[in-house]
Amino acid sequence: MPKHLYIGYSGGVDSHVLLHASAHDVQIQSNIIAVYIHHGLQTQADAWATQRQDIANQMGVGLLTRQVNATPLLGQSPEEAARDARYGAFKTLLHEEDVLLLAHHQEDQLETVLLQLFRGTGLPGLAGMPSMIKNDTGWLLRPLLNVPKQSVIDYAAHHRLVWVEDPSNQDSVYDRNFLRQTIMPSLKARWPSLDKTVARTAQHCAQAQAFIHAYAKENLYLIQNATDQSLDILRLQTYPPIEQRWLLREWFASLKMKMPPQHTLERLCHELIETHKNTTPQLQLKNMTLRRYQNKLMALPKTAHQPFLPCAWPCGQDTLTLSNRTQITRKRAQSGLSKTAWDSAHVTVKLRQGGEKIHLPHRAGRRDLKKLFQDATIPAWQREKIPLIYFDDKLAAVGDLWLAAEFYTDSELAYVISLDYH
Repeated sequence: MPKHLYIGYSGGVDSHVLLHASAHDVQIQSNIIAVYIHHGLQTQADAWATQRQDIANQMGVGLLTRQVNATPLLGQSPEEAARDARYGAFKTLLHEEDVLLLAHHQEDQLETVLLQLFRGTGLPGLAGMPSMIKNDTGWLLRPLLNVPKQSVIDYAAHHRLVWVEDPSNQDSVYDRNFLRQTIMPSLKARWPSLDKTVARTAQHCAQAQAFIHAYAKENLYLIQNATDQSLDILRLQTYPPIEQRWLLREWFASLKMKMPPQHTLERLCHELIETHKNTTPQLQLKNMTLRRYQNKLMALPKTAHQPFLPCAWPCGQDTLTLSNRTQITRKRAQSGLSKTAWDSAHVTVKLRQGGEKIHLPHRAGRRDLKKLFQDATIPAWQREKIPLIYFDDKLAAVGDLWLAAEFYTDSELAYVISLDYH
């Protein structure tokens, strides 16, 4: 039995039926908490929240109301924005072994698959909505997914349930409403069993997708670096082109990145995977930059390694947060930068300008930073953002990588540097 059994409750007929049926199940009724998502998109939204509370009280179940910001982002449809806000709110509620029930039924699945088909989706989209999802925050179940819409209506009529229709459900400007009101009646008049047959197709696609996912996940393990999550391009090239694309899709999923469109995936393969030039090409995505470096494919957030403003390190402070949110921390150690030298110096943090040299402990001569970076295979775009620590305008440390011999000690109190790029 789950600790919490949440039921997504909009007040419409589908969620009302699910809540009513669950509330009358003696095995689970004591664990039920209805969840109403207040999108704030309708003038009646506050009144609806009150009405949902009254119904929950009548059924003897608790109700949580969560207000969300459903304003679409640039390039996002209103439907997508509302859905993302809704699922985001649900996710914050769930903890391990909690369960969320949603009232999607067979006709919802039909609409979802058709909409995905019209958008030119692949197997994951044609698989429609899964009946069960397990993630880090609990379970999401759709117990009505194989139940016809008419059965839901019949249940509501039999129990004389009263529900509320969101007026936006009648607005055909939204794709799902247009499909439901204009296209579906003709399709179902011609093919009355369309709900069941498309649901069967979705199940076939889901099974095929599950097989491909398992294969891709197993092979991704063989070509992905566990430390930086990059891909070994030379190993990736040993797979046939179609398998390369499935591995790339699995890689994006493992990084929790939104899947790029097909034409972008083809550009990625052509410009970064198939090229044999000794270059470091890159491909800009919406929130990510893909780079090839030393036969590794890397995915970097656009906010990663942004420049910072030079600054002084305040006396007595162990952690310094730079303007790009990079945190530098000095930690006590048996060897490292001399505490005496640190305390007596004016300490500053600067960006690399080029031409810097450093004398490393127990090494002869001064070394160019550029050569050190090359030997350590640190990509050029990362080198420029690594903070340099100066004692009275003398280079003392290069990020958390190297220390200057002049300020190094292993015989007195010392500090080592750690970085957190957030």
